[in-house]
Amino acid sequence: MKKLNTITTSLLMLGLTACGAQQEPSNSAVMQVSAPGAPGAEPFWAYAGKAGIGTSYEQYQKGQYSDEAPTGAVSKVWFSIAKGMITETMFGLIHQAQIKDMQFVVVGKDFTVTEADDLDVTIDYLYKDDKGRPLSLAYKVVSKDKQGRFSLEKHIFTDPDGQTLFVRSVFNTELEGVKAYVSVNPYVDNNGLDDFAKTTEQGLLAWQDNSYLSLQGAQPFKQTSVGFTGVSDGLSQLKTTQQLTQVYKNTGEQSGNVSLLAELGEIGENSQFDLTLSFGNSEQTSFKQGQATLAKGYQAVLDHYNGKGEALGWQDYLQSLAPLNNMSEQTADNGKLLYTSAMVLKAQEDKTNAGALIASLSNPWGETVSAKEGSTGYKAVWVRDFYQVAMAFMALGDTATAKTAFEYLEKVQVNSKTPGNKGDTGWFLQKTHVDGELEWVGVQLDQTAMPIMLAWKLHQAGVLSDAELSDWYSRMLKPAADFLVDGGLAKILWNDTQITPPATQQERWEEQEGYSPSTTAAVVAGLITAADIAKLAGDDANATRYLNTAKRYNNDIEKLMFTTAGNLESSASDGEYFIRIGQDTDANSDTKINANNGREGFNKKQVLDGGFLELVRYGVRDALAPSIVKTLPEYDDETLTDNLQVKYSFSFDDGSGTFAGYRRYGNDGYGEDEVTGANYAQGGKNSPGQRGRVWPFFTGERGHYEIAAANANNSLDTTKQQAIKNSYVKGLEQFANNGLMLPEQVWDGVGVNKAGYKLGEGTNSATPLAWTHAEYVKLVRSLSDKQVWDHYPVVTKALK
Repeated sequence: MKKLNTITTSLLMLGLTACGAQQEPSNSAVMQVSAPGAPGAEPFWAYAGKAGIGTSYEQYQKGQYSDEAPTGAVSKVWFSIAKGMITETMFGLIHQAQIKDMQFVVVGKDFTVTEADDLDVTIDYLYKDDKGRPLSLAYKVVSKDKQGRFSLEKHIFTDPDGQTLFVRSVFNTELEGVKAYVSVNPYVDNNGLDDFAKTTEQGLLAWQDNSYLSLQGAQPFKQTSVGFTGVSDGLSQLKTTQQLTQVYKNTGEQSGNVSLLAELGEIGENSQFDLTLSFGNSEQTSFKQGQATLAKGYQAVLDHYNGKGEALGWQDYLQSLAPLNNMSEQTADNGKLLYTSAMVLKAQEDKTNAGALIASLSNPWGETVSAKEGSTGYKAVWVRDFYQVAMAFMALGDTATAKTAFEYLEKVQVNSKTPGNKGDTGWFLQKTHVDGELEWVGVQLDQTAMPIMLAWKLHQAGVLSDAELSDWYSRMLKPAADFLVDGGLAKILWNDTQITPPATQQERWEEQEGYSPSTTAAVVAGLITAADIAKLAGDDANATRYLNTAKRYNNDIEKLMFTTAGNLESSASDGEYFIRIGQDTDANSDTKINANNGREGFNKKQVLDGGFLELVRYGVRDALAPSIVKTLPEYDDETLTDNLQVKYSFSFDDGSGTFAGYRRYGNDGYGEDEVTGANYAQGGKNSPGQRGRVWPFFTGERGHYEIAAANANNSLDTTKQQAIKNSYVKGLEQFANNGLMLPEQVWDGVGVNKAGYKLGEGTNSATPLAWTHAEYVKLVRSLSDKQVWDHYPVVTKALK
């Protein structure tokens, strides 16, 4: 365990941490200096199904975030809300969680109820327009005791001028002698161990090394205590005796999983408490941040966050998105989810590394994932997810973020200076931290193609000039295109593999090697757009090379990936369809693909996925091409044996019919165990009963196909447009939770439902998923434009 420095240890032993009424124990509590029980309970992350996320909106200065005038300090605080509680709150880099949770506790004469208990919870937005569309990521969360003893309303947002989370709590009870407390479980610097804590005159403090967080109130706390979670944190005392019998000033010389506890006071009707959770690189800085926020007061901070008056805030960001109002006409909820999606996508950008777009502000299945060590979870960069989000920003009219994101990509491309690289260059890393630190190093060829595709789109939109595009061609795009043609040796960390395109080491689900329709669609589109860019840059020789290679890959697609000897037990199948992936050059062979996620390997002709639709999206295949049309019956077949079934139908809540949802592929094991109901890889091990569930963004992918197919047969009239809106767009909206967050996966009704999910409800995998919100935004823009947003006409033209 880490040790306190000598000066701090001396202060703690002398008890020089607090004085006055704030620290005098009530209820005859015995005060002791140091809490026992280090290191406390084993730490785990919080529930990953977030009902809300938030951060302050900050404006770029020359394509970057800057603390210089005129905008002032950049707020680098993010928060999340799950099951009514404030959960992982980040400071610094977007993946650096500082707490697991912050929850309120209500104590009566004969009861103690925490927010982690089963309360009736509703979530809403504090600032909306007259159509009910959110105008900022400021939340109102109302939690009601099931026995009617009290209610709690929380208002949650950050201070755009500081490093502070602001929380207003309003309690209501008709009972007498009821008290409210607040408890915080710090995970300073992104892990649940190695923290210290103490009480002070200003409030409560936790720290690790040079990272500090403080809890303060607008009113002095009645009583405070710190301790080790699950042992001396005070909650167990409140739960058993409804009072604190012992309080502690500090956690002593040993670090661990610590907790902060403060008594707010007695509550009655409309009892209000304003709190701040603040961050800094010193104790003094942390407390000053909170004090400054409290001095400004609730309304001033909220108005700035919202963007009222002269201050820049979320409302200003929404107003800058020119296509938003027209796009809203193609939604089924008057634009509520569209407005939310725009803000959610922008909120999942790091503010130290501008343009770094993460996959989700969550740790999948967090409550059963150990937090002993730091983990980014989904708070990291995958270039594929990144591309989806950048294209959504383009669809929203936010070309500034899209351009900054594109420029960021240079940070995650493998070059001669990439740490540990002993192989070839040009490909893009599988997964990295937002500062570029390596995490996963598999080669996914779609992730190498997509930056080229994005550059082409940015140039077509006039966001990148000819000169800028030519410069990026030599710096980043040519090395990527060369790798898509020549392949090479990936030799970095664990990886030591020769890559021979179009075979990929990993397809878009990061699990299988071989020939993938979705990967090949991106590779062909990437090379054709690279050829177009190369011409502009005056590199005619490579333009010809890229184009010829793309045509060669294209000519082999059906031979490698379209079986004419399928063996699915399906009345809808004629035996001809695209397979998910093949690991040899004969689509009709009976080879097995690899086992993964606890599931045994299956004959490749048994496993379907929707990757073939990407061939249409990018322009590699016409929507009515025979191989595409022939695959749709199998893809849509709901009579397949359950493990191999991909499509599932869900009913709209308003009784207006059904809509489609899809799993990633048959035999998917990335999800809860259908036999035991356990979380994915619970206990650190995969199990054979794990089952991947329905992913909502496939509803958007299928909606995009329907637009392309309608255009192909000249049937995209007003009636067809309405039909797509009222099925695929509305279906995606149906998958959103009460906070309008779109999940990675939803419950499909198969197997043991240990968590009590409703059909179509987001599971605990990851919510919100940026890709899902991006797909929704792009579908709405595609429907508004009456053409697929991600389509590359240069690809279609080149392949004719």
